[in-house]
Amino acid sequence: MLLSLSLILILGFSLSGIFNRLKLPGLMGMILTGILLGPYALNWISDDILNISSELRQIALIIILTRAGLAIDLEDLKKVGRPAILMCFVPATIEILAFVWLAPKFFDISLIEAAIMGTVIAAVSPAVIVPRMLHLMEAGYGKDKKIPQLIMAGASVDDIFVIVLFTAFLGMYGGDHFSPMTLLKVPVSIFLGILLGIVSGLIMVAVFKKLHIRDTIKVLILLSVSFLFVSLEAFLKPYLPVSGLIAVMALGATLLKRYDVLAKRLKGKFSKIWVGAEILLFVLVGAAVDIRYLQSAGILAVVLILAALVFRVVGVNLSLLKTSLTAKERLFCSVAYLPKATVQAAIGAVPLSAGVASGHLILTVAVLAIMITAPMGAIGIDLSYMRALTAPNGQEKSH
Repeated sequence: MLLSLSLILILGFSLSGIFNRLKLPGLMGMILTGILLGPYALNWISDDILNISSELRQIALIIILTRAGLAIDLEDLKKVGRPAILMCFVPATIEILAFVWLAPKFFDISLIEAAIMGTVIAAVSPAVIVPRMLHLMEAGYGKDKKIPQLIMAGASVDDIFVIVLFTAFLGMYGGDHFSPMTLLKVPVSIFLGILLGIVSGLIMVAVFKKLHIRDTIKVLILLSVSFLFVSLEAFLKPYLPVSGLIAVMALGATLLKRYDVLAKRLKGKFSKIWVGAEILLFVLVGAAVDIRYLQSAGILAVVLILAALVFRVVGVNLSLLKTSLTAKERLFCSVAYLPKATVQAAIGAVPLSAGVASGHLILTVAVLAIMITAPMGAIGIDLSYMRALTAPNGQEKSH
């Protein structure tokens, strides 16, 4: 395991640095590291790490979402309003409908299998989007219209909405009937997650104000409570839908609202933790990519993914109707809503293991979606934000 960790860190940081020098997103180097070291190439990552890969990826995701929560000003979200709510489900819904319509025309699969494929692919990646939006918030880009906050909040809820639909469609394939109560789980899950995060945050603020505790210990307490949220979600899943990840963000936002001096200090510490967590997350996402399936994918799978992305862009622009955003800003939001990685790596193989007839095809499309959209979205964000968003000095960059 130690050898694997050393290879992951050394090669991951090295390739990330090389890609950054080439003006490409460092995460591409990290994903490539995972592919090279993973079980489908050199097989130099220990089974001990691969066996807990999903848990390690989840820990990294919790770290970045905690950091995001500590940066989300609730007043800013109120100002964003309706577009933020629409961004949570409209782009994903339209992209899923695109798969339902196009996938049976491209491949010999049923409508329900196309719907399962759509839900696997439709989720955007908070792991790619959130760090970039945090950077823009800290640098002051798009601050006047709260664009980073809008994208960050929408992307985080988008995943929950898509995963609930994925579970419902997979159940329908197995013989269960679709119920309106299934869709009701989405708002209930979000509401209870927000409530859990706020209540926990208020308790934590009271404790931190009363007791003198080192900031490092506060970080560990915050992480421990966040892990409990996600564990509680899994425990309550058969009885009550609660979003642990939304609770994580709500906890951070409550700390910022009630104890902003501490929240800003803790955000700095989480930024440092993210340096290591980011490597683990994207290397392990790369390690989950089974390159053997890429050979059988064919050009049709690539065309399907790109066509569905066009529908996603339409969904983003529908969500932004009647807002004050300029054409450049809307284009930036569309680009920022493209990257996919973590959800696809986490659930891409589930239909195959569940006995779905087109499981191999769904996994292949999921792998290709990661390889195409993660770099496309990350590069697009990195190259366009200075041109598209209002700069910190209030002047729009034109070069």
